[in-house]
Amino acid sequence: MPIRTASTRTSTITAKATDISSVLHRKGAEGRLRLGVMGGTFDPIHHGHLVAASEVAAKFGLDEVVFVPTGQPWQKSHKQVSEAEHRYLMTVIATASNPRFTVSRVDVDRPGPTYTIDTLRDLRTQRPDADLFFITGADALAQILSWKDIDELWSLAHFVGVTRPGHVLDGMGRKDVSLLEVPAMAISSTDCRIRVAAHNPVWYLVPDGVVQYIAKYGLYAEGQFPQDVRTTETDESASTE
Repeated sequence: MPIRTASTRTSTITAKATDISSVLHRKGAEGRLRLGVMGGTFDPIHHGHLVAASEVAAKFGLDEVVFVPTGQPWQKSHKQVSEAEHRYLMTVIATASNPRFTVSRVDVDRPGPTYTIDTLRDLRTQRPDADLFFITGADALAQILSWKDIDELWSLAHFVGVTRPGHVLDGMGRKDVSLLEVPAMAISSTDCRIRVAAHNPVWYLVPDGVVQYIAKYGLYAEGQFPQDVRTTETDESASTE
């Protein structure tokens, strides 16, 4: 089914998000804005992502959390991923009711594979008045911590790894890395896709509007995501997929 990318509804939501962002900037005028950056594939976005962003915002006193759907996730180049525009619009729908949540297109609009360093560089350029707190899942953070030559990443943001209960992650003793346990991270995008393919409900796992969006555009039908297998090895509940 063709996707419409220039609807009045989407434009209205984007304008509202911009207005809210301006208010938050004024609130933080006396000091630096504390901006959370929630990166992920969001295929689909689910309540685990939203609860994680809310928990981190409360624990770290964030003024705003911007969700950044990946464009072409380089680490998933061998896997099927839904169109970036679908994932972006589902994220807009899911976050619209929270005045402190906004959505950025920096990764969706940038050509080529999406890398965290480019995300943070672009947001730092767009929001020079903000201290960035990059929020990501435990699995993704574990990979980031293993990268070489990542000094610039540490200079751009404080990293917050969200984990499900019982998931152990070593922050390597870095002062610029924090860990936060979030029970709702037991929900996974992989499991949501598997449930949709099997004609099982995903109500209350993902926001109501996202359930309706998935049905409208026929996302995650059986056979669309051959890599999805319900095993412990493929469970991604500790990531921000």
